[in-house]
Parts: sequence; structure tokens; C-alpha cells
Amino acid sequence: MNLTLKTKILLLTILPLVALTLTITWITQRQAQQLAHQQITMLEESIMAQKRQALTDYVSLAMTSITPILEEMDFGLAQSRAEYEIKRIITNLTYGEDGYFFIYDQQGINIVHPAQPELIGQDLMNFRDADGILVIQRLLDQANAGGGFVRYTWMKPSMSGQQHKLSYVVVIPKLNWIIGTGLYVDDIGTQTQVMRDKIDTNIKQTFVTASLLLIVSLILIIIVVVLINLHVTQLADNRLKDLAQRSVSFQVIQRRNVARELHDGINQMLVSAKLRLNLVSKQWPENTAKEHLAKATDMLDRSIQEVRQLSHNMRPVVLDDIGLEPALHSLMDDLAVSSEISVKRRIRLPEARLPDAIEMTLYRLVQEATTNVRKHAQATQVMLRISHSPVSVTVEMEDNGCGFEPEEDANGIGLMNMRERVELIGGRFTVSSRRRQGTLIKAEFLLNPDTTPRETKTT
Repeated sequence: MNLTLKTKILLLTILPLVALTLTITWITQRQAQQLAHQQITMLEESIMAQKRQALTDYVSLAMTSITPILEEMDFGLAQSRAEYEIKRIITNLTYGEDGYFFIYDQQGINIVHPAQPELIGQDLMNFRDADGILVIQRLLDQANAGGGFVRYTWMKPSMSGQQHKLSYVVVIPKLNWIIGTGLYVDDIGTQTQVMRDKIDTNIKQTFVTASLLLIVSLILIIIVVVLINLHVTQLADNRLKDLAQRSVSFQVIQRRNVARELHDGINQMLVSAKLRLNLVSKQWPENTAKEHLAKATDMLDRSIQEVRQLSHNMRPVVLDDIGLEPALHSLMDDLAVSSEISVKRRIRLPEARLPDAIEMTLYRLVQEATTNVRKHAQATQVMLRISHSPVSVTVEMEDNGCGFEPEEDANGIGLMNMRERVELIGGRFTVSSRRRQGTLIKAEFLLNPDTTPRETKTT
């Protein structure tokens, strides 16, 4: 299936929006469910904490009721009489519909159990509940450890069935019995399950409503994106045409400059040198011949220098001789030597050599930036930062000079040249500056996918 470029762009724009919308909807639903379950869990924990506090208070009340009898034992009350009185008090001490107290000795024999009198006198040390828990052993362990809670299943008097129960037990001093009470917690699970069902229903209803709204919103977004995309595509086409025209104009100007330099500079000096050499051949016997020969030699030397300068302007020889990084260090060293500016640099380039176009553009960018700093910035500090990722190289040059308003100098020759050089090879160029706040020039160049990164030493 052949698709036009605009259709591909539209699909690349719309499909991520659809995927993002569906993802956000799904994530929102999941988070709502998780939050609801977390709140239910917190509610369960809060209810359990209240029940634990209530159990602690009940046992404390029971201990308070039997403390006078325990104190009388210090004044001669017989242990058998004290045991009788404590059993009588605890047997009659109840609360609520299913609230009662129980007592066991250290051998697991039941002493008091108002809800199930048939258990009194039985050895329940090895009794297991429906979940296999050794209930009495757990109760003894918690009580002997200073008091604690045990959760298990036990007969509920009001329902005549096994239900989950939470008990709190402590040791009765002097008698070495344990006393405790418990609350049934089966109602907590029922209540929370009802809440979970209601929350799930509400979330589903909310999801359906949100889905309808998202579908309508998505349709509107698609319409807006299509319109915007058409507009942006037109702007991009115009920008591409303008950039192509600038590229052609740039090449024409460069060729014109080369032609002018060759004609007005080197050509004239070479012609003069030729004339003077002709005079040498005609006037050799005379003394003036040596003077013409010296001048011709000087002109040829100047011609050679100008050819070298012209060659450097077209392609810096230093890049071929020593490479990009040493060339950049040389530029920064020249700036430091020729001015009173404190120069810092942090250069990290890929291990593989950059493409020629990027290498020369990066060098020219830094060269133009250092020239601007030297001539216009009035700066005392300059920082060059070059970093890279697997797909790009980023150049930042910052000074603390006088700065300028980019709106006022957006069309400056230097900035325009730098921008055009960078954009001509597909890079991005930005300038940030304010008066008396310095200037930051930033350019990003895209690398070939096979460029291997490395880090060089920071100087």
C-alpha cells in the first residue's frame, strides 16, 4: 500500500495520540482501583486497630475487677478461695452479644468459658482450629510474652458457627493463669467486600463515561491536528524552499568571493611578479635588476600567504593536520593569549571522526563565536562546552559579557552566518542573550547512526 508523505505524517501524528489516550485511560482506571483498594485496606487496618484497643481496654477492666482479690492473697486469703472468687467474677463479666472472658492455666486446661461451659476442665493444649492453628498454645505464648493478640477461628455463640476471631490475653499474677477476651471480625470482611463491589461498579461506570468523552475529544483532536498539520506542512515546505534558496545563494556568494580574491589579489600580484622578473631579464647587467628581483620574490611570498589564507577560509587545513579537538583547543588558547579573558573548556567528542560537513561547521561556529567575543562581548569569562550522545553533538559557548537583545540583532551578519551554517546541514541553532547578562550560543548536530561515542579529557 503506497501512502503519500502527508498521509504518513498524519498517521504518525494521530496514532500516537490514540495510543496515548488509551494508555492514559487504562492507567487512570488502574490507579483508581488501586487507590480504592488501598483506602479499603487502610479502613480495615483502622477498624482492626480500634478492635485491638477495645480488647486491651476490656482485659484491663477485667484485671481491675479481680485485682482486689489478688491483693487480699497477700493478707492471708487462701488461694482456693481467691480462685473461686475470680472464676465467679469473670464468668459473670460479659459485654455485647458475643463478648465474654476466658481463663486457661499453663497446661492448657480451660478454667472459665461462659459461652461454652462444656469446655471447662478440658485439656485444649493441642486443639487446632479450622485453619490448623494451635489456638491455646498461641494464646499461652502471647500471654507469657507480656500480653498479645492472636487471630484464629472459633465458635460464635450468636451464629452457632465458626468465625474469625481476634483475642487479647495476659497472665494473671500469683495464679499463673491467662485471661483473655476476643471480638469476632467476620463482619469486617463482609463490610469491605460490599465496599469493594460498590467501588468497582462506580469505576466501571466512570470508565464508560470517560471513554465516551475521550472518543469525542479524540475526534476533535484529530480534526484540529489535521488542520494544524496541514498548516505546519505548508510552513515546512516554505521553510525548506527558503533554506534551499539560501543554500544556493550561499554557494554563489562563496564562489564569487573566491573569484574576487583570485582576481583582485593573487592574480594582480602574480602579474606584477612576472613583469618584474621580465625587467630582471632585460636589466640584469644593471644594479636595479637585483632590486626588481627582491620585490618579485616578496610579491611571490605574499601571493603564497594569500593562497594559504584563501585555502584556510575554504577548508581549515588545521582540521586535516591535527584534528578537530586540538584545533578547538588552539582557538580557545588563541583567545586566552590575545585577550584578558578567562577561558574554560569542556570538550567531549565521539571516538569516531565526525563527518566533514559537521566538523568544519562546528569549527567555523566556534571560530565565529570567539571572534564575536573578542570584538563585541566585553567579557571576562568564556566557557566552551561540547558534549555528545549516540545521535548528536551539542556545542554551547557562553560568556558573561554585555549581551544584547536577540530581537534587535536577529539579522546580524555573524549570527545569521552561524545559523545558516548549522541549519544547512540539518542542525538546530539557538541564541540566548540579555543586556548585561551575557550570551549563550547553542548548536546541535545530528550524527550518523554508526558514530561510536567516547569521552575525551576535560581541560
